[in-house]
Amino acid sequence: MLTRLRHVDTIVSCDGADTVYRNCDLWFLDGVIARIGTWNQTPDREYDGTGMLVYPGLVNTHHHLYQYFTRNLASVQNYELFDWLKALYEIWKNLNADTVYFSSLCGMAELMRYGCTTCFDHHYVFPSGAGDLIGAQAEAAERLGIRLHASRGSMDLSVKDGGLPPDSVVQSVDEILRDSSRVIETYHDSSAYSMRRVVLAPCSPFSVSETLLKESAALARSYHVQLHTHLCETLDEERYTTERFGMRPFAYMESVNWTGTDVFYAHGIHFNDEELDRIVETGTKIAHCPCSNMKLSSGVMRISEMQKRKIPVGLGVDGSASNDASNLLEEIRTAFLLHRLTWGDQAPSGYDLLKMATAGGAAVLGRDDIGSIEVGKAADVFAIRKGMDTVCAEDDPMNLFGTVGYHRPCDLVFVNGICTVSDGKILRIDEEKMYRDAAKEVRRFLNG
Repeated sequence: MLTRLRHVDTIVSCDGADTVYRNCDLWFLDGVIARIGTWNQTPDREYDGTGMLVYPGLVNTHHHLYQYFTRNLASVQNYELFDWLKALYEIWKNLNADTVYFSSLCGMAELMRYGCTTCFDHHYVFPSGAGDLIGAQAEAAERLGIRLHASRGSMDLSVKDGGLPPDSVVQSVDEILRDSSRVIETYHDSSAYSMRRVVLAPCSPFSVSETLLKESAALARSYHVQLHTHLCETLDEERYTTERFGMRPFAYMESVNWTGTDVFYAHGIHFNDEELDRIVETGTKIAHCPCSNMKLSSGVMRISEMQKRKIPVGLGVDGSASNDASNLLEEIRTAFLLHRLTWGDQAPSGYDLLKMATAGGAAVLGRDDIGSIEVGKAADVFAIRKGMDTVCAEDDPMNLFGTVGYHRPCDLVFVNGICTVSDGKILRIDEEKMYRDAAKEVRRFLNG
């Protein structure tokens, strides 16, 4: 299938040379970017790009889609992380495959509406008898047409073991490893332009054992899949590992083989200088979630130092219950303002943050086939139409999302060369029916 997006006003490529194209066509062939510019070919399908600004699809590097159904709960709005988790585990223990399917459908639909074409999700709550929760996520992603990096997360330390979650949502190490193998063998596709990959992701240093961390690392490396966990998110976590293990969080992760180019951490707020240097040496990567960090009063990531050290960093929305939105365009603007306030002229520019949400996210997820508009890359792009919302700001399309922001759904989104959003509408689902079905499941879930 040959598709042309014709007469595009501006293409911000986010490639290595920061190329910006003006007044040209963009061509997709069988899900891959085939040409930028004129081409003496007849397309099978054509879309009008007149007056549009086109960007690479955004890459979300950290989320908890199941939490979409515990957003905006008044009872937990003023809690910090540990108390917030303890309260919500009492609700999350009621999860089943329907909850995960509909929450994933809603969360990824919102992401995609605002330009996200690849979503990494960290799912780590597996109540007994809940069903195939990763399968439910995979089904939702396939229905929407979004790329999914799903994680088989895990917890094996409950309250009685010194952890935070209740007994009903933790599993034994053997059970976790057995199901991790099943999930990788069933759902992981390592091929180029893959629509679905799997990551192993024990939840955090305060909810998993040393044995689980070591065994998960060994298993992931035997299958050549990535590793992910929360790290250095709060000072409570720092106190926990210091008291329990006699070392800071990062040193603890080094001791259990959890550094390297196949590892990415969520948050990474409370690293010291020496730890940042070790992150560089090991090639470990970070997912930055500014809205969540602000809502839970966790702290501010040392983004300017990370930039200077060229540490790979991607953006993530986190939550949803700790955000409470799934909108990476909003995350770009929030990050720009937060770091400008904190670091002044050392803060990243709006374009730095756009690249963090595109090429940076691709690097964090270990992919070289997405994240920029270049011939040979996956045909994942989004477009917004110039108008009242962009007047004057459109003169600097590279920085627009950070400095001014964009607060409407995208006009077009393509994933794998297929149009999934048009005029802000999700094309592959009935949105009204999805709302009714999801609202019904929310009531069952919360009342449970």
